[in-house]
Amino acid sequence: MIPESFIQELLARVDIVDVVGRYVQLRKGGANLLGLCPFHTEKSPSFTVSPTKQFYHCFGCGAHGSAIHFLTEHTGAPFPEAVRTLAASVGMTVPEEPRSPRQRAAERERREEGSRQRDVLQQAQAHYRAALKQAPQAIAYLKKRGLSGEIAARYGLGWASADRRGLASVFEHYEDPALIESGLVIEAEDGRRHDRFRARVMFPILNTRGQLIGFGGRLIEAGEPKYLNSPETSLFSKGHELYGLYEARAGIRSEGCVLVVEGYMDVVALAQYGLNNAVATLGTSTTSNHLQKLCRASDRIIFSFDGDGAGRKAAWRALQACLPWVAEDISMRFLFLPEGQDPDSYVRAYGVQALRACLGEALPLSRFMLEELGGRHDLREAEGRAACVHEARPLFAQMPEGGFRLQVEREFAQQVRLTPEELSQMLASGPATIAAQPPGQARRSDGPMHAGAAGDAAEEWQAAAASTQEPPWLAAGFGQAGAPEGRSSAGGRRRTRAAQSRTVTPLARRLLRLLLAHPALVDELGDQQLELLAHHPHLHMVRELIGLASVCGGRHAGALLEAADPDSDLAAAIRDLSTEILTQELPDPQAEWRDALRNIELQAVQEQCDRLIEAGLSDETQRRRYQDLSRRLARLKAPAG
Repeated sequence: MIPESFIQELLARVDIVDVVGRYVQLRKGGANLLGLCPFHTEKSPSFTVSPTKQFYHCFGCGAHGSAIHFLTEHTGAPFPEAVRTLAASVGMTVPEEPRSPRQRAAERERREEGSRQRDVLQQAQAHYRAALKQAPQAIAYLKKRGLSGEIAARYGLGWASADRRGLASVFEHYEDPALIESGLVIEAEDGRRHDRFRARVMFPILNTRGQLIGFGGRLIEAGEPKYLNSPETSLFSKGHELYGLYEARAGIRSEGCVLVVEGYMDVVALAQYGLNNAVATLGTSTTSNHLQKLCRASDRIIFSFDGDGAGRKAAWRALQACLPWVAEDISMRFLFLPEGQDPDSYVRAYGVQALRACLGEALPLSRFMLEELGGRHDLREAEGRAACVHEARPLFAQMPEGGFRLQVEREFAQQVRLTPEELSQMLASGPATIAAQPPGQARRSDGPMHAGAAGDAAEEWQAAAASTQEPPWLAAGFGQAGAPEGRSSAGGRRRTRAAQSRTVTPLARRLLRLLLAHPALVDELGDQQLELLAHHPHLHMVRELIGLASVCGGRHAGALLEAADPDSDLAAAIRDLSTEILTQELPDPQAEWRDALRNIELQAVQEQCDRLIEAGLSDETQRRRYQDLSRRLARLKAPAG
């Protein structure tokens, strides 16, 4: 293992401009440098490198990372090799942390398990493809659906026979545990085994690197379930993967958008008609992990759903998943085909140009959202308009602050007969929280184990901060409705990883942006400031970032991005927020930081005063405490200086 301390020292010495400049022609563009993105084809530069923040970002395809990440993604080098290459360029020698025999054995077992699963999946795929050539009923079905042999070959389609133990002819040892671990075989309670996929057309599922990770199977005759996916394995998770995304890379670039459909057959049928930019979720609603991959693939995303009630419900769920990702430079739209039609049947009936015309008329996310909200309430009545605002509040809260949200708020204000200022006040008065971005893709398997250690240490810091004795003005309950996030028992780290979202308020985003742009602010934190942060119920991620910066010693955004656990909400938030600080240069970040902490304290004291008033100030102790808090509140509200 490569020590985390060495990674951080290396990133402190290496200049990302020099690293990227070896492969990309860069030119000055304000405080940053611009160039043509090496990760996708473009004619005008959208690839930005920040010399002060030490990371790169492409506004076209979403490529993003540190100097080390650039080498691994651009050259395909394994993580250790990329580190050694960079170290050699600045005259450093990579040390290796000693690992115990148990650690070495665990890592070896993990790699061997992944290798075994990939091997059996590849053998099964070869069997399924060969079986399709000998299955007239499956060939007839595919021809009936309008598919050619060329398209079937391009997508690697195959056939699983009706034989309960068909794979026994492929694998000499049908009892091999890898067959169960890879999801190909099911073992009953009595120990007997049988193939998971039977009498189905088989669709191999590839990850974004083109590696086979699982299968989808479709029945060609009546039966349930019509579609069946591989189960969750160490290689495959349906909430993270999109069918056809790897195959659609070139089509997405040429069409200028990615089309999200509901099934494998839609993807393959559209490719048959020359529309090669379609992908499909794998029997699950659109997730934040899907959105992350879609936004990286294109800045224009179109979701296609049936026009019936079920289709609109699915579209509404997809819209809610989209909200944390909306931005001025990303277009998200919704296409509703006539009832009874899906993209496959529509293109066969009317042709690909007709479908392209429909895509051009797809509803923008904002219009779909406002029309759907308006249709659920009687906007002629005050009660209906108030209920509409109530339902809209959590939706707006999920949107990042910025021009897009402001535009939608103004349109919605007209719809509910409010001024923009009145609506803004009503939205702010509610539980305005923003769901954090999803975990990013995990570090490649041959990378170091340093990120997890940094995450553990960060949580130790949080636990220590949270256990600090409460300051006097917090004694009766700021944030007492529930324990602050981060306070957990021995299983706390696992519970944190399992959480699907984090409460990231506008205040938390402000603090995160400040810390990301100026990590040295961590060095100036005093005990009182740590207490403020430790007891605030919505600053969990801020505490995580402080802990990470304290442990790893990173002093620019690129270093923090490299140190964060790639599967964590924090890493996703860093990736999201780092684009916001590309051009952010504050004249006095220390003053901005102090002002933010002052607002936290002011909020806490005000809430404590309100609680005492609600309690009635029934005894002398409460009255004295209220007077003390009132004096403190007056000092906090007084102009600085």
